[in-house]
Amino acid sequence: MSVPDLEAALKRQFGFTSFRPNQEKIIQAILDGRDVFAALPTGGGKSLCYQLPSVLRHGLTVVVSPLISLMKDQVDGAREDGLPAAALNSTLSPEEAREVWRGLGSGAVRLLYVSPERLTAEGFQAALARLSPALFAVDEAHCISEWGHEFRPDYRALGLLREQFPAVPIAAFTATATAEVQRDVIRQLGLRSPYVVRASFDRPEIFYRVAARAGDGDEQIAAFIAARPGQPGIVYRGSRRQVEATAAFLASRGISAAGYHAGMEDRERHARQEAFVRDELTVVVATIAFGMGIDKSNVRWVVHGDLPRSLEGYYQETGRAARDGEPADAFLLFGPRDIAAARWHIGQLSSTEEQERAEARLREMLRYAESGTCRRAMLLSHFGETHPGGCGRCDICAGEVELVDLTVPAQKVLSAAARTGERFGAHHLADILVGNATDKVLERGHQALPTFGAGRDQDREWWLTLIRDMAAAGCLLRGEEKTSGYTISPLGRRLLAGRETFSASRVRMERVGPARGQPVLSLPSRSLPGLEEQQGDTIADEDLFQCLKQVRRRIAASRQVPPYVVFSDKSLRAMARSRPVDEASFLRCPGVGEHKLAAYGRVFLEAIRSFAEKGACAGS
Repeated sequence: MSVPDLEAALKRQFGFTSFRPNQEKIIQAILDGRDVFAALPTGGGKSLCYQLPSVLRHGLTVVVSPLISLMKDQVDGAREDGLPAAALNSTLSPEEAREVWRGLGSGAVRLLYVSPERLTAEGFQAALARLSPALFAVDEAHCISEWGHEFRPDYRALGLLREQFPAVPIAAFTATATAEVQRDVIRQLGLRSPYVVRASFDRPEIFYRVAARAGDGDEQIAAFIAARPGQPGIVYRGSRRQVEATAAFLASRGISAAGYHAGMEDRERHARQEAFVRDELTVVVATIAFGMGIDKSNVRWVVHGDLPRSLEGYYQETGRAARDGEPADAFLLFGPRDIAAARWHIGQLSSTEEQERAEARLREMLRYAESGTCRRAMLLSHFGETHPGGCGRCDICAGEVELVDLTVPAQKVLSAAARTGERFGAHHLADILVGNATDKVLERGHQALPTFGAGRDQDREWWLTLIRDMAAAGCLLRGEEKTSGYTISPLGRRLLAGRETFSASRVRMERVGPARGQPVLSLPSRSLPGLEEQQGDTIADEDLFQCLKQVRRRIAASRQVPPYVVFSDKSLRAMARSRPVDEASFLRCPGVGEHKLAAYGRVFLEAIRSFAEKGACAGS
């Protein structure tokens, strides 16, 4: 299809006038019958990439979704956009399941959500073959790979799709996948010359902040939430006991909060998740059991009260905020207790290989938490993406963290790398700097270099920490082969020449060894592009926004769907600013397509007109 035709279909079905980055090319590849691997950030619009083709081409689109609890919300959201969607899972009654099969047989259902267990059940694929599926979309595809942080063995069987349906294209989607996971997923699914997209994993709408935890952290968490009254969010804690204690503490402070963990009854967990999704509960305090089943678009913040297990898991968990693209906050608290607990758990692992991998994840998580480098740059480097820093949307770049100027030590590292031919890793460079005459140093004559012993004022661990921070900041680049050492990037060469500076967190560097006599720096804060519009909202706009939220909630309750599937907060804010007066202007608001105009236009236009006349929400 031509670009104008696709954009017209996008507006008609979903109410958007333009695609998000990469969506158009992914959709075109699917329409052309190609396999696809797409790694897009949370909130990057993955579902639209297979939902729009489901109404533009003949045949059935089968979506493999990992959680039954998530499927209902996915189907509800699709139906609200006018898509002929259904799900087959164990929660359906026999009559409900027969109704879905009748819809499939008649062609009334063209978008089917199933779990991997259902898809691989005996007889299901044969029944599916009679429906001539046109596309398989595998959501949360990283679960296929044992290298993915949410590996699920049941996903392994999805490799049978290529054998059973060799002519049907497969599109794999994930919000978090390293290059290693990407290769594994493509191999496991048997994707043939797939169209591959690795979008930027940057979430510029999220502000990242880290702080030392005081005591159990409950007071800090309560203060953080109190500064954001009424904003829905998630608090992650490391154990069930901590979940219950923090939830009780927040409730005692008058905060609408409840706990969620795997030790609770299924019915109670489901009820609390439903209450949160439907805006009846503001805060969920949870272990990571509260994970992929959250499709709530208006989560405004995520707090980690304890150090997460891995940087990848942390990225995925913070990504549950701001799915609607509106500003959000991620706040991480950690302390020495976390490190001791993590090392105890590592010691319980059965194999040396597992222990080494877990230890590497812990070190990476600590580097992030303690670093003086832009949080965003640190996160993105984990996914092989380079960011220049200075994002203005983390505590480091906003000047909230005390930094120490380490330009001269960083130049010593770069000098050691340059003088050794840019072929060696962190440990060899650290040995040279502290004057450690190892066999490797002596064999290569590196004890004769001017930089040998130039860093004796600090210990070896201090230099290793600095080198890792420099790599995360993009001053040093690791070669493609695991055995290769660091090369100096263009940024590193400017630093070596004195045209750039380098700084790190004082807390981090003093933990591994005091940095003597270094001046403290501060960095200017820069605003996020696009935030100015919301920051410029008037009090009246905010009042109308709250009014429209009440209207949305009443509609959602009557239809028994989550409020965000009626309209997102972003759509409501646009209505509050533009105050549409007729169907044509209402249709111009983002997220308003023809189906939602017909379903809700009259009610929302009436509420907006009533507010304009009375200055208050109708019925308040």
